[in-house]
Amino acid sequence: MLKLTKKADYAMIALRHLTTLPGSSSAKDIADCYGIPLPLLSKVLRTLVHEGLLTSEQGANGGYKLARDPRAISALEVIRAIDGPIILTHCFTEHAGHVECDQTTLCPVREPLRKVHEGIQRLLSSITVADLAHDDMPVPVVDMVSAIQPTRIGTR
Repeated sequence: MLKLTKKADYAMIALRHLTTLPGSSSAKDIADCYGIPLPLLSKVLRTLVHEGLLTSEQGANGGYKLARDPRAISALEVIRAIDGPIILTHCFTEHAGHVECDQTTLCPVREPLRKVHEGIQRLLSSITVADLAHDDMPVPVVDMVSAIQPTRIGTR
């Protein structure tokens, strides 16, 4: 099942929060605002700082801020920063060291699933943190359905 972890959910929530407010916010402020466990959110925020998506400042007026324009941070970048590579199936994933499946040469769904995988990545790449800040965000159109339609050999 393709599913985001709670950490990735919390990362998206925190980034959306920071997009909608001027200045910085503390981990506690964000955790309290959304009912997120502070220890887990703190770990997520540290990861986002390490990955260059956030900056953190110490002190009384410190907290977390976006490191870049929210229009330049994609949902895919956030997910990869927290969860690592997106794995739809192991035969064509983006992680290093994957092993070829015994069925690779005979598999009839490998190519269609590769196209679905690429479509999911294109979709997530097209959604930015700035987009997530709008409740009326339109659903991006990615034409992956026509790319995976099977060709019919005959019609009835």
